[in-house]
Amino acid sequence: MRAAAHPHHFLSVTKPGVVAIVATEGNEDCFVILRGGKKGTNFDEASVKEAEAELVKAKMMKEGEARIMVDCSHGNSNKNHKNQPIVAAEVARQVANGSSAICGLMIESNIAEGRQNVPPEGPSGLKYGCSITDACIGWEDTESVLNVLADAVKQRRAVKAGKK
Repeated sequence: MRAAAHPHHFLSVTKPGVVAIVATEGNEDCFVILRGGKKGTNFDEASVKEAEAELVKAKMMKEGEARIMVDCSHGNSNKNHKNQPIVAAEVARQVANGSSAICGLMIESNIAEGRQNVPPEGPSGLKYGCSITDACIGWEDTESVLNVLADAVKQRRAVKAGKK
């Protein structure tokens, strides 16, 4: 995050194929992604608060200004796409209770649930709207998760409005 927030200059190749020095301005709108891993899940309230405290301790962000995104898939779902709505519901609970550290979620979603391998006949044999990479929740679950999250944001806004 520190590196991404600062300007950089590096050698690259432009679209027309010309070698050039590229300059970036840096991106101050960085965030941490909690995706779970070898040590287990990290979407629970204690893990989010710990990540927030670490960002403040490292002077990456000021207290109350941390931006944390939660990955509902990968390690946080124990690599089971059917667990993503459970993860999202817990994150929604934290948001509804006023957590301002959570700035977003990553959800593996597609039209059809699950995943598929490319069949021997090639792409023509694929089921439309079903992932060939990570297993995804289907559209119905996605819609439900988005409604739960929208309600949580409305509740968070009400909580914050009540504190002013």
